[in-house]
Amino acid sequence: MLGPVILAASRSDKMRRFVSAAPGTKQVVDRFIAGETVDQVIPIVEDAAGKGLEVTLDVVGEDITTPAQAEAARDAYLELIERLKALDLGPRAEMSVKLSMFGQALEGGHELALANVRPVVEAADAIGTTVTLDAEDHTTLDSMFAIHEELRKDFPQTGCVIQSYLFRTEDDARRLAAAGSRVRIVKGAYKEPASVAYQDKAEIDKAYVRITRILMEGAGYPMIGSHDPRLIAIAQELGRQAGRKLDEYEFQMLYGIRSDEHVRLAAEGHRMRVYTAYGTDWYGYFMRRLAEKPANLLFFGRSVLTKG
Repeated sequence: MLGPVILAASRSDKMRRFVSAAPGTKQVVDRFIAGETVDQVIPIVEDAAGKGLEVTLDVVGEDITTPAQAEAARDAYLELIERLKALDLGPRAEMSVKLSMFGQALEGGHELALANVRPVVEAADAIGTTVTLDAEDHTTLDSMFAIHEELRKDFPQTGCVIQSYLFRTEDDARRLAAAGSRVRIVKGAYKEPASVAYQDKAEIDKAYVRITRILMEGAGYPMIGSHDPRLIAIAQELGRQAGRKLDEYEFQMLYGIRSDEHVRLAAEGHRMRVYTAYGTDWYGYFMRRLAEKPANLLFFGRSVLTKG
């Protein structure tokens, strides 16, 4: 299977240099990354709003090695929020953050990440929007959930992400599916050992359905992160069975993938949010997108060959 190989490569400096230098890389990166700067991403937010879509914005970058870099990540999000505020785009755009970018892996990282993310959550709340804490590899999740719980004391709309390939996630979903919660369910995009995660796609999909049912039947607000037509249809049916109105849950898909489906779901009356990443440190995010779907890797390979 290519997925685990690609995920391993996402941590390789040698592969980072090779992929960055490949002639066709920019063409493929541009498919998944909305730009490098706030100036480049704001028009995309405005365009999405004009189509009846919402967005969640991710400033990419995970390999943080110093507190100063973590503070710079915080400041990048604060700059984004100021731009959204000036254009009155807060209600159409939330933020997604990876706590690794806020210093979670550094010495004293739990406290450091909480201290850095709190002003971002506070600023987002002030312009009528919120923040969702992305899930990373399984070793970081207890810290992420603890920070999520702490932030929700003052900002109850703060969301979090759970991953269907982890054995623990059904229990996490039951705990999180409470009134006022916002929970995004995804399959998972990190290389995880068989001791903690399903390795078979069919098992991951089955778990995804079980977890979606838990969220739909709970009292919180489910966010269905998937491009799989079958899982989307199942989520719609589970929503109907749970008596949910179309605005009582939402779908989320990645920028650059199945864009027609974004518009179709919105036209049907669903809330549809586009996960939109931007920034210069795109490598880790880009490699996980390749690992998730073989067609993405084939697209990349063809681009490299035709540009060589």
